[in-house]
Amino acid sequence: MHQKRYTLGNASNLIVGYDKKVPILSGREKRYIFLDNAASTPTLKPVMETVNEFMNWYSSIHRGTGFKSQISTYFYEQSREIVRRFCNIRDEDHTIIFGKNATEAINKLARRIPLREDSVIFTSKMEHHSNDLPWRMRKPVIHIDVDDRGRLDLNDLQHKLAQYKGRVQLVAITGASNVTGYINPIPEIARMVHENGAELMIDAAQYAPHRSIDMGNQNDPEHIDYLAFSAHKIYAPFGLGVLAANRKAFTEGDPDYVGGGTVDVVSIDHVFWTDVPEKEEAGTPNVVGAIALAKALQVIMEIGMDKIAEHEARLTAYALKKMNKIPEVRIYGSTDESDVKDRRGVISFNIKGMSHGLVAAILNYESAIGVRNGCFCAHPYIKNLLGVSDDENVKLENMILQHDRSDVPGAVRMSFGMYNEEDEIDAVIEALEKIIRGEITGNYELDKFSGEYKARGFGFNFEKYFSL
Repeated sequence: MHQKRYTLGNASNLIVGYDKKVPILSGREKRYIFLDNAASTPTLKPVMETVNEFMNWYSSIHRGTGFKSQISTYFYEQSREIVRRFCNIRDEDHTIIFGKNATEAINKLARRIPLREDSVIFTSKMEHHSNDLPWRMRKPVIHIDVDDRGRLDLNDLQHKLAQYKGRVQLVAITGASNVTGYINPIPEIARMVHENGAELMIDAAQYAPHRSIDMGNQNDPEHIDYLAFSAHKIYAPFGLGVLAANRKAFTEGDPDYVGGGTVDVVSIDHVFWTDVPEKEEAGTPNVVGAIALAKALQVIMEIGMDKIAEHEARLTAYALKKMNKIPEVRIYGSTDESDVKDRRGVISFNIKGMSHGLVAAILNYESAIGVRNGCFCAHPYIKNLLGVSDDENVKLENMILQHDRSDVPGAVRMSFGMYNEEDEIDAVIEALEKIIRGEITGNYELDKFSGEYKARGFGFNFEKYFSL
Protein backbone atom coordinates (compact mmCIF):
# COMPACT_ATOMS: atom_id res chain seq x y z
CA MET A 1 0.00 0.00 0.00
CA HIS A 2 1.40 3.41 -1.00
CA GLN A 3 2.27 5.54 2.01
CA LYS A 4 0.88 9.07 1.81
CA ARG A 5 3.38 11.89 2.06
CA TYR A 6 2.59 14.93 4.16
CA THR A 7 4.08 18.34 3.33
CA LEU A 8 3.30 21.99 3.96
CA GLY A 9 2.52 22.26 0.27
CA ASN A 10 -0.67 20.27 0.76
CA ALA A 11 -1.38 21.31 4.36
CA SER A 12 -4.74 22.96 3.60
CA ASN A 13 -5.85 19.76 1.85
CA LEU A 14 -5.14 17.90 5.10
CA ILE A 15 -7.63 19.96 7.14
CA VAL A 16 -11.14 18.68 7.83
CA GLY A 17 -13.69 21.35 6.93
CA TYR A 18 -11.18 23.72 5.31
CA ASP A 19 -13.46 24.53 2.37
CA LYS A 20 -16.69 24.88 4.35
CA LYS A 21 -18.80 27.92 3.53
CA VAL A 22 -20.77 29.75 6.21
CA PRO A 23 -23.60 32.29 6.07
CA ILE A 24 -22.85 36.00 6.34
CA LEU A 25 -25.00 39.08 6.81
CA SER A 26 -25.39 39.77 3.08
CA GLY A 27 -27.39 36.57 2.72
CA ARG A 28 -24.77 34.66 0.80
CA GLU A 29 -22.27 32.06 1.94
CA LYS A 30 -18.52 32.53 2.07
CA ARG A 31 -15.59 30.22 2.75
CA TYR A 32 -14.79 30.35 6.43
CA ILE A 33 -11.32 31.62 7.30
CA PHE A 34 -10.24 30.06 10.57
CA LEU A 35 -7.70 32.14 12.50
CA ASP A 36 -8.37 30.90 16.03
CA ASN A 37 -5.79 28.11 16.12
CA ALA A 38 -4.39 29.20 19.49
CA ALA A 39 -7.72 28.21 21.04
CA SER A 40 -8.13 24.93 19.19
CA THR A 41 -7.03 23.63 15.82
CA PRO A 42 -9.19 21.83 13.28
CA THR A 43 -8.75 18.10 12.70
CA LEU A 44 -6.28 16.63 10.27
CA LYS A 45 -7.84 14.36 7.66
CA PRO A 46 -5.25 11.64 8.33
CA VAL A 47 -6.27 11.78 12.00
CA MET A 48 -9.95 11.44 11.15
CA GLU A 49 -9.23 8.59 8.74
CA THR A 50 -7.11 6.79 11.33
CA VAL A 51 -9.80 7.18 14.01
CA ASN A 52 -12.50 5.88 11.68
CA GLU A 53 -10.37 2.87 10.77
CA PHE A 54 -9.43 2.18 14.39
CA MET A 55 -13.05 2.24 15.55
CA ASN A 56 -13.48 -1.14 13.85
CA TRP A 57 -11.09 -2.53 16.45
CA TYR A 58 -11.88 -0.39 19.49
CA SER A 59 -12.26 -2.09 22.86
CA SER A 60 -11.52 -1.40 26.50
CA ILE A 61 -7.79 -1.77 27.08
CA HIS A 62 -5.63 -3.60 29.64
CA ARG A 63 -6.54 -6.95 31.17
CA GLY A 64 -8.81 -7.94 28.27
CA THR A 65 -7.94 -11.27 26.65
CA GLY A 66 -9.97 -10.75 23.47
CA PHE A 67 -8.29 -9.73 20.22
CA LYS A 68 -9.89 -6.27 20.11
CA SER A 69 -8.83 -5.54 23.67
CA GLN A 70 -5.30 -6.63 22.90
CA ILE A 71 -5.01 -4.62 19.68
CA SER A 72 -6.46 -1.53 21.40
CA THR A 73 -3.99 -1.93 24.27
CA TYR A 74 -1.10 -2.35 21.85
CA PHE A 75 -1.80 0.88 19.97
CA TYR A 76 -2.67 2.84 23.12
CA GLU A 77 0.79 2.05 24.50
CA GLN A 78 2.37 2.67 21.10
CA SER A 79 0.81 6.14 21.24
CA ARG A 80 2.82 6.80 24.39
CA GLU A 81 6.01 5.91 22.55
CA ILE A 82 5.14 8.29 19.70
CA VAL A 83 4.64 11.07 22.27
CA ARG A 84 7.99 10.10 23.79
CA ARG A 85 9.68 10.51 20.40
CA PHE A 86 7.88 13.80 19.73
CA CYS A 87 9.11 15.20 23.06
CA ASN A 88 12.64 13.82 22.55
CA ILE A 89 12.57 11.91 25.82
CA ARG A 90 15.66 9.76 25.86
CA ASP A 91 15.64 8.21 29.31
CA GLU A 92 13.29 6.16 31.43
CA ASP A 93 13.11 8.74 34.21
CA HIS A 94 10.17 10.38 32.45
CA THR A 95 6.71 8.87 32.18
CA ILE A 96 3.85 9.77 29.83
CA ILE A 97 0.48 10.23 31.56
CA PHE A 98 -2.64 10.76 29.49
CA GLY A 99 -5.59 12.87 30.63
CA LYS A 100 -8.20 15.05 28.98
CA ASN A 101 -6.21 18.26 28.30
CA ALA A 102 -3.22 20.33 29.40
CA THR A 103 -5.26 22.03 32.14
CA GLU A 104 -6.03 18.70 33.76
CA ALA A 105 -2.41 17.62 33.36
CA ILE A 106 -1.14 20.71 35.18
CA ASN A 107 -3.76 20.30 37.90
CA LYS A 108 -2.68 16.69 38.37
CA LEU A 109 0.94 17.71 38.71
CA ALA A 110 0.01 20.49 41.15
CA ARG A 111 -1.84 18.01 43.35
CA ARG A 112 0.69 15.18 43.13
CA ILE A 113 4.16 16.69 43.11
CA PRO A 114 5.81 16.28 46.53
CA LEU A 115 6.59 19.71 47.98
CA ARG A 116 8.40 20.72 51.16
CA GLU A 117 6.49 22.54 53.87
CA ASP A 118 8.24 25.90 53.40
CA SER A 119 8.54 25.74 49.60
CA VAL A 120 7.25 28.27 47.08
CA ILE A 121 6.40 27.93 43.41
CA PHE A 122 7.37 30.36 40.67
CA THR A 123 5.22 31.14 37.67
CA SER A 124 5.02 34.33 35.61
CA LYS A 125 2.74 37.25 34.85
CA MET A 126 2.37 36.09 31.24
CA GLU A 127 0.72 32.75 32.05
CA HIS A 128 -2.56 31.29 30.92
CA HIS A 129 -4.75 30.73 33.99
CA SER A 130 -4.18 26.99 33.65
CA ASN A 131 -0.52 27.42 34.59
CA ASP A 132 -1.21 29.81 37.44
CA LEU A 133 -4.39 28.94 39.33
CA PRO A 134 -3.55 25.24 39.99
CA TRP A 135 -0.33 26.28 41.74
CA ARG A 136 -2.12 28.86 43.88
CA MET A 137 -4.28 26.03 45.22
CA ARG A 138 -1.18 24.26 46.51
CA LYS A 139 1.51 26.68 47.63
CA PRO A 140 2.42 30.39 47.79
CA VAL A 141 3.07 31.51 44.22
CA ILE A 142 5.71 34.07 43.24
CA HIS A 143 5.10 35.72 39.85
CA ILE A 144 8.04 36.60 37.62
CA ASP A 145 7.67 40.02 36.00
CA VAL A 146 7.34 40.83 32.32
CA ASP A 147 8.92 43.84 30.64
CA ASP A 148 7.15 46.73 28.90
CA ARG A 149 6.71 44.67 25.71
CA GLY A 150 5.32 41.68 27.58
CA ARG A 151 8.44 39.50 27.44
CA LEU A 152 9.49 37.43 30.42
CA ASP A 153 12.00 39.35 32.57
CA LEU A 154 14.90 36.92 32.99
CA ASN A 155 16.71 39.35 35.31
CA ASP A 156 13.71 39.26 37.64
CA LEU A 157 13.70 35.45 37.47
CA GLN A 158 17.39 35.36 38.41
CA HIS A 159 16.85 37.87 41.22
CA LYS A 160 13.92 35.96 42.71
CA LEU A 161 15.70 32.62 42.42
CA ALA A 162 18.46 34.10 44.56
CA GLN A 163 15.97 35.76 46.92
CA TYR A 164 14.11 32.48 47.57
CA LYS A 165 17.12 30.19 47.30
CA GLY A 166 16.50 26.96 49.18
CA ARG A 167 12.73 27.49 49.13
CA VAL A 168 11.81 27.59 45.45
CA GLN A 169 11.08 24.01 44.43
CA LEU A 170 9.37 24.37 41.06
CA VAL A 171 9.32 26.96 38.29
CA ALA A 172 6.26 26.65 36.00
CA ILE A 173 6.58 28.73 32.82
CA THR A 174 4.74 28.83 29.53
CA GLY A 175 6.69 27.78 26.45
CA ALA A 176 4.89 30.40 24.35
CA SER A 177 2.36 33.11 25.14
CA ASN A 178 -1.17 32.70 23.81
CA VAL A 179 -1.52 36.51 23.75
CA THR A 180 1.69 37.93 22.25
CA GLY A 181 3.14 34.74 20.81
CA TYR A 182 6.46 35.28 22.58
CA ILE A 183 8.50 32.08 22.88
CA ASN A 184 10.46 31.84 26.09
CA PRO A 185 14.13 30.74 26.02
CA ILE A 186 13.55 27.35 27.64
CA PRO A 187 17.17 26.08 27.68
CA GLU A 188 18.38 29.28 29.37
CA ILE A 189 15.54 29.19 31.89
CA ALA A 190 16.16 25.50 32.59
CA ARG A 191 19.82 26.11 33.34
CA MET A 192 19.00 28.96 35.73
CA VAL A 193 16.33 26.89 37.49
CA HIS A 194 18.45 23.76 37.91
CA GLU A 195 21.49 25.72 39.07
CA ASN A 196 19.27 26.94 41.92
CA GLY A 197 18.17 23.45 42.91
CA ALA A 198 14.63 23.68 41.54
CA GLU A 199 12.70 21.77 38.88
CA LEU A 200 11.20 23.14 35.67
CA MET A 201 7.67 22.65 34.35
CA ILE A 202 6.77 23.90 30.86
CA ASP A 203 3.20 24.58 29.78
CA ALA A 204 3.63 23.61 26.12
CA ALA A 205 -0.01 23.99 25.04
CA GLN A 206 0.98 26.94 22.81
CA TYR A 207 4.48 25.64 22.12
CA ALA A 208 4.12 22.01 21.06
CA PRO A 209 2.27 22.65 17.77
CA HIS A 210 4.85 25.22 16.64
CA ARG A 211 8.34 24.34 17.88
CA SER A 212 10.37 21.20 18.48
CA ILE A 213 10.47 19.90 22.04
CA ASP A 214 13.57 18.44 23.63
CA MET A 215 13.01 17.36 27.22
CA GLY A 216 16.58 16.08 27.42
CA ASN A 217 18.27 13.78 29.90
CA GLN A 218 18.08 14.33 33.64
CA ASN A 219 21.82 14.98 33.83
CA ASP A 220 21.58 17.78 31.26
CA PRO A 221 21.24 21.16 33.05
CA GLU A 222 18.93 22.33 30.24
CA HIS A 223 16.46 19.46 30.59
CA ILE A 224 12.72 19.84 31.27
CA ASP A 225 11.36 17.99 34.30
CA TYR A 226 7.63 18.29 33.48
CA LEU A 227 5.74 19.26 30.36
CA ALA A 228 2.04 19.45 29.44
CA PHE A 229 0.21 19.95 26.18
CA SER A 230 -3.22 19.36 24.61
CA ALA A 231 -4.07 17.30 21.55
CA HIS A 232 -6.87 19.73 20.60
CA LYS A 233 -4.27 22.41 19.87
CA ILE A 234 -2.27 20.08 17.67
CA TYR A 235 -4.85 18.96 15.10
CA ALA A 236 -6.33 16.07 17.11
CA PRO A 237 -9.32 17.45 19.08
CA PHE A 238 -10.49 14.15 20.57
CA GLY A 239 -10.21 15.02 24.26
CA LEU A 240 -6.65 14.07 25.19
CA GLY A 241 -3.98 15.84 27.19
CA VAL A 242 -0.38 14.84 27.89
CA LEU A 243 1.74 15.15 31.00
CA ALA A 244 5.34 14.15 30.43
CA ALA A 245 6.70 13.93 33.95
CA ASN A 246 9.64 13.07 36.09
CA ARG A 247 8.56 9.61 37.22
CA LYS A 248 9.76 9.99 40.81
CA ALA A 249 7.09 12.64 41.52
CA PHE A 250 4.39 10.00 41.06
CA THR A 251 5.95 6.87 42.52
CA GLU A 252 5.12 7.83 46.10
CA GLY A 253 1.77 8.85 47.50
CA ASP A 254 -1.81 8.19 46.50
CA PRO A 255 -3.13 9.05 43.03
CA ASP A 256 -5.45 12.05 42.88
CA TYR A 257 -8.18 9.99 41.18
CA VAL A 258 -8.69 6.39 42.27
CA GLY A 259 -10.66 3.45 40.93
CA GLY A 260 -10.35 0.90 38.18
CA GLY A 261 -6.90 0.54 36.62
CA THR A 262 -4.99 2.25 39.43
CA VAL A 263 -4.42 -0.77 41.67
CA ASP A 264 -2.57 -4.06 41.94
CA VAL A 265 -4.34 -5.32 45.06
CA VAL A 266 -7.51 -4.23 46.88
CA SER A 267 -8.73 -5.70 50.16
CA ILE A 268 -11.37 -4.42 52.57
CA ASP A 269 -8.77 -2.68 54.72
CA HIS A 270 -5.86 -1.89 52.39
CA VAL A 271 -4.82 -1.04 48.80
CA PHE A 272 -1.60 -1.45 46.82
CA TRP A 273 -1.35 0.96 43.90
CA THR A 274 -0.02 -0.16 40.53
CA ASP A 275 2.93 1.41 38.71
CA VAL A 276 3.05 4.75 36.90
CA PRO A 277 1.55 5.67 34.45
CA GLU A 278 -1.49 3.39 34.98
CA LYS A 279 -1.57 4.49 38.62
CA GLU A 280 -2.46 8.01 37.41
CA GLU A 281 -5.03 7.06 34.75
CA ALA A 282 -8.12 6.02 36.70
CA GLY A 283 -11.00 4.39 34.84
CA THR A 284 -11.22 3.57 31.16
CA PRO A 285 -8.83 5.94 29.37
CA ASN A 286 -9.41 7.85 26.16
CA VAL A 287 -7.97 5.28 23.76
CA VAL A 288 -9.38 7.02 20.69
CA GLY A 289 -7.87 10.34 21.77
CA ALA A 290 -4.46 8.71 22.19
CA ILE A 291 -4.65 7.16 18.72
CA ALA A 292 -5.71 10.52 17.25
CA LEU A 293 -2.86 12.40 18.91
CA ALA A 294 -0.30 9.79 17.86
CA LYS A 295 -1.33 10.12 14.23
CA ALA A 296 -1.26 13.92 14.39
CA LEU A 297 2.26 13.84 15.81
CA GLN A 298 3.38 11.43 13.10
CA VAL A 299 2.06 13.79 10.40
CA ILE A 300 3.72 16.80 12.02
CA MET A 301 7.05 15.03 12.45
CA GLU A 302 6.95 14.02 8.79
CA ILE A 303 6.20 17.58 7.67
CA GLY A 304 8.99 18.83 9.94
CA MET A 305 8.63 21.23 12.83
CA ASP A 306 11.38 23.42 11.37
CA LYS A 307 9.33 23.89 8.20
CA ILE A 308 6.18 24.63 10.23
CA ALA A 309 8.08 27.24 12.27
CA GLU A 310 9.47 28.89 9.11
CA HIS A 311 6.04 28.96 7.48
CA GLU A 312 4.32 30.53 10.49
CA ALA A 313 7.15 33.05 10.93
CA ARG A 314 6.68 34.12 7.31
CA LEU A 315 2.93 34.52 7.85
CA THR A 316 3.49 36.54 11.03
CA ALA A 317 5.98 38.85 9.35
CA TYR A 318 3.61 39.32 6.42
CA ALA A 319 0.69 40.15 8.71
CA LEU A 320 2.73 42.58 10.82
CA LYS A 321 3.98 44.38 7.71
CA LYS A 322 0.41 44.88 6.51
CA MET A 323 -0.99 45.84 9.92
CA ASN A 324 1.81 48.30 10.67
CA LYS A 325 0.56 50.37 7.71
CA ILE A 326 -2.82 50.88 9.38
CA PRO A 327 -2.47 53.69 11.98
CA GLU A 328 -5.76 52.82 13.67
CA VAL A 329 -4.54 49.33 14.59
CA ARG A 330 -2.65 48.84 17.85
CA ILE A 331 -0.70 45.59 18.24
CA TYR A 332 0.24 44.23 21.66
CA GLY A 333 3.77 42.88 21.97
CA SER A 334 6.37 43.26 19.27
CA THR A 335 5.36 44.96 16.03
CA ASP A 336 8.74 44.29 14.40
CA GLU A 337 8.17 42.18 11.29
CA SER A 338 11.85 41.15 11.31
CA ASP A 339 11.56 39.88 14.90
CA VAL A 340 9.53 36.71 14.33
CA LYS A 341 12.08 34.00 15.08
CA ASP A 342 11.28 33.97 18.80
CA ARG A 343 7.51 34.22 18.55
CA ARG A 344 4.76 32.00 17.21
CA GLY A 345 1.96 33.03 14.89
CA VAL A 346 -0.22 34.98 17.32
CA ILE A 347 -1.13 38.64 16.90
CA SER A 348 -3.36 40.41 19.41
CA PHE A 349 -4.60 43.87 18.47
CA ASN A 350 -7.33 46.49 18.77
CA ILE A 351 -8.79 49.11 16.49
CA LYS A 352 -8.55 52.42 18.32
CA GLY A 353 -11.90 53.62 19.61
CA MET A 354 -13.70 50.33 18.97
CA SER A 355 -14.65 47.46 21.24
CA HIS A 356 -12.70 44.26 20.63
CA GLY A 357 -15.99 42.39 20.83
CA LEU A 358 -17.56 44.51 18.12
CA VAL A 359 -14.58 44.12 15.79
CA ALA A 360 -14.59 40.33 16.21
CA ALA A 361 -18.34 40.19 15.57
CA ILE A 362 -18.11 42.24 12.38
CA LEU A 363 -15.30 40.03 11.09
CA ASN A 364 -17.53 37.01 11.64
CA TYR A 365 -20.91 38.29 10.43
CA GLU A 366 -19.67 40.24 7.42
CA SER A 367 -16.47 38.50 6.29
CA ALA A 368 -16.71 34.90 7.61
CA ILE A 369 -13.45 35.32 9.51
CA GLY A 370 -13.14 33.45 12.79
CA VAL A 371 -10.92 35.11 15.40
CA ARG A 372 -11.08 35.28 19.19
CA ASN A 373 -11.50 38.30 21.42
CA GLY A 374 -11.32 39.02 25.12
CA CYS A 375 -8.60 38.30 27.67
CA PHE A 376 -7.73 34.80 26.43
CA CYS A 377 -7.66 33.29 29.95
CA ALA A 378 -4.68 35.50 30.78
CA HIS A 379 -6.33 38.37 32.66
CA PRO A 380 -3.28 39.76 34.53
CA TYR A 381 -1.15 39.70 31.36
CA ILE A 382 -3.77 41.38 29.17
CA LYS A 383 -4.47 44.08 31.77
CA ASN A 384 -0.73 44.72 32.00
CA LEU A 385 -0.42 45.05 28.21
CA LEU A 386 -3.48 47.31 28.03
CA GLY A 387 -2.26 49.49 30.89
CA VAL A 388 -5.34 48.99 33.07
CA SER A 389 -4.84 50.96 36.31
CA ASP A 390 -5.60 49.62 39.79
CA ASP A 391 -8.65 51.88 40.09
CA GLU A 392 -9.93 50.79 36.68
CA ASN A 393 -9.38 47.18 37.66
CA VAL A 394 -11.47 47.52 40.83
CA LYS A 395 -14.30 49.14 38.85
CA LEU A 396 -14.08 46.41 36.23
CA GLU A 397 -14.20 43.61 38.80
CA ASN A 398 -17.29 45.12 40.42
CA MET A 399 -19.05 45.33 37.06
CA ILE A 400 -18.28 41.71 36.21
CA LEU A 401 -19.45 40.52 39.63
CA GLN A 402 -22.73 42.31 38.86
CA HIS A 403 -22.92 40.32 35.58
CA ASP A 404 -22.14 43.33 33.42
CA ARG A 405 -19.40 42.60 30.87
CA SER A 406 -20.21 45.51 28.59
CA ASP A 407 -16.86 47.21 29.16
CA VAL A 408 -14.46 44.32 29.74
CA PRO A 409 -11.02 45.20 28.36
CA GLY A 410 -9.41 42.86 25.91
CA ALA A 411 -8.13 42.47 22.38
CA VAL A 412 -8.81 40.73 19.10
CA ARG A 413 -6.52 37.77 18.43
CA MET A 414 -5.72 36.03 15.19
CA SER A 415 -3.55 32.94 15.40
CA PHE A 416 -2.10 30.92 12.56
CA GLY A 417 -1.84 27.21 11.92
CA MET A 418 0.49 25.40 9.57
CA TYR A 419 -2.22 25.44 6.86
CA ASN A 420 -3.01 29.18 6.79
CA GLU A 421 -1.75 31.28 3.88
CA GLU A 422 -1.10 34.91 2.95
CA ASP A 423 -4.37 35.33 1.04
CA GLU A 424 -6.27 34.72 4.29
CA ILE A 425 -4.29 37.50 5.95
CA ASP A 426 -5.13 39.73 2.98
CA ALA A 427 -8.82 39.04 3.64
CA VAL A 428 -8.40 40.13 7.29
CA ILE A 429 -6.59 43.32 6.30
CA GLU A 430 -9.30 44.16 3.75
CA ALA A 431 -12.00 43.56 6.36
CA LEU A 432 -10.23 45.70 8.98
CA GLU A 433 -9.82 48.56 6.52
CA LYS A 434 -13.54 48.43 5.74
CA ILE A 435 -14.38 48.52 9.44
CA ILE A 436 -12.11 51.54 9.94
CA ARG A 437 -13.73 53.33 6.99
CA GLY A 438 -17.13 52.69 8.55
CA GLU A 439 -18.25 50.33 5.79
CA ILE A 440 -20.29 48.18 8.17
CA THR A 441 -23.59 46.78 6.93
CA GLY A 442 -24.93 45.34 10.18
CA ASN A 443 -26.58 46.95 13.18
CA TYR A 444 -24.88 45.38 16.20
CA GLU A 445 -26.22 45.15 19.72
CA LEU A 446 -24.35 44.30 22.90
CA ASP A 447 -25.38 41.60 25.33
CA LYS A 448 -24.24 43.04 28.68
CA PHE A 449 -24.22 39.66 30.41
CA SER A 450 -21.87 37.96 27.92
CA GLY A 451 -20.11 41.02 26.52
CA GLU A 452 -20.79 39.72 22.99
CA TYR A 453 -22.09 41.66 20.01
CA LYS A 454 -24.64 40.20 17.61
CA ALA A 455 -26.17 41.50 14.41
CA ARG A 456 -29.70 42.70 15.11
CA GLY A 457 -32.38 40.90 13.13
CA PHE A 458 -30.03 38.18 11.94
CA GLY A 459 -29.67 34.64 13.23
CA PHE A 460 -27.88 31.49 12.14
CA ASN A 461 -29.90 28.43 11.21
CA PHE A 462 -27.46 25.92 12.67
CA GLU A 463 -29.71 22.94 11.87
CA LYS A 464 -29.10 23.60 8.17
CA TYR A 465 -25.42 22.88 8.60
CA PHE A 466 -25.40 20.12 11.17
CA SER A 467 -27.98 18.14 13.10
CA LEU A 468 -27.90 15.48 15.78
